[in-house]
Amino acid sequence: MADLFDALDDGAKGQADAPAKNAPLADRLRPRHFAEVIGQQHLLGEDGALRVMLESGRLSSIIFWGPPGVGKTTLAKLLADETEMEFVQISAIFSGVADLKKVFDAAKLRQKTGRGTVLFVDEIHRFNKAQQDGFLPHMEDGTIVLVGATTENPSFELNAAVMSRSQVMVLERLTLADLELMAQRAEQLVQRALPLTADAREAVLEMADGDGRALINILEQCFAWDAKEKVGRDGLSKRLSRRAPKYDKSGEEHYNLISALHKSVRGSDPDAAVYWLCRMLEGGEDPRFLARRITRMAVEDIGLADPQAQAVCLQSWQTYERLGSPEGELALAQAVIYLALAPKSNGAYKAYKEARRAARKTGSEPPPKHIRNAPTKLMKDEGYGVGYEYDHDAEDGFSGQNYFPDGMKHGVYYVPVDRGFERELKKRTEYFAKLRTSRNKGV
Repeated sequence: MADLFDALDDGAKGQADAPAKNAPLADRLRPRHFAEVIGQQHLLGEDGALRVMLESGRLSSIIFWGPPGVGKTTLAKLLADETEMEFVQISAIFSGVADLKKVFDAAKLRQKTGRGTVLFVDEIHRFNKAQQDGFLPHMEDGTIVLVGATTENPSFELNAAVMSRSQVMVLERLTLADLELMAQRAEQLVQRALPLTADAREAVLEMADGDGRALINILEQCFAWDAKEKVGRDGLSKRLSRRAPKYDKSGEEHYNLISALHKSVRGSDPDAAVYWLCRMLEGGEDPRFLARRITRMAVEDIGLADPQAQAVCLQSWQTYERLGSPEGELALAQAVIYLALAPKSNGAYKAYKEARRAARKTGSEPPPKHIRNAPTKLMKDEGYGVGYEYDHDAEDGFSGQNYFPDGMKHGVYYVPVDRGFERELKKRTEYFAKLRTSRNKGV
């Protein structure tokens, strides 16, 4: 996977000489020193983890975790140059066990001559767990310093053993200010201004979406235009295709965004909720997945405070199934807005979890005999149904009998909140609890 300032060749060893003037813009803009790196100042600034490591004079294995185009490859190359170690780059996509063996053998020979090896593994999460284990002995004996790059959460994708021997450093997407600085450097290098109006220039930075390599590719196209006048935002949309948002429907970003949507609904913010819904739709998320999750939100976070919320979600789901995309997506948006503004309660959700916990503990306890049916003579002889009071015949339609197993304390699982429709349910639960107590005391 291409990364910020990645060369078109494999750039496998050492720092290259200054690239030729006809080299790709990405190669010509690649930083030659840490001072030239744009962004990631939380790692490179004063007290930054990477800076502290370099100042200590001892380079340990690192996992760079961050989105594409933020400098993972560049930082790895600069680390090797700064520590005067050999830089070797492989990709987990194209490399196998045989390739790794060659790399390790070469690193051992190099180690005997007193020269260390920085092994940069792009997309390291694509190696399976057994392949990842193969790095461990070479990391431990100092044959290699591993620098892995991943766009996926290493907590989920990497072996615990590899993680324990490495320092995870999180790289952040580039800000608009970072991207603007990169554009200015490109203009200085090319020695001419971008043929863009101020509005179009801003649009280009937005299109890059925090990805430095993507911005450089866009700038290279812009510099190639033979434009007699500056191109505006409208002209830009005709000349360039807007990049699809970075969104992996099976990766961490998928879970981050659905979490953001769910928490925005729970936090009663309809604007944020509909924004995250649209972010997922723009990223290509399956609207049916969203319909399921939205319905779950109604059950989990609104519950009986607004019993209508679940029906609204199911209706929006059905509407989507009938209309399809994109028309049916509006129904999902309406459901999300409704949920965000609905009164919230997780009373039923908590009651369910507590009751399940109690059921696991007392799973073999039989119901009390008075509420068991007695369809056979043997059951009648055993006392099934004896003493049962038919609630409709009781005063207030309520007998107050015990329905839990004999010897088990009457559980209290459902505690309604004082919001929405649950205000009424709270009155009812309190009424029946008081009545049950008085009936059982014989009052």
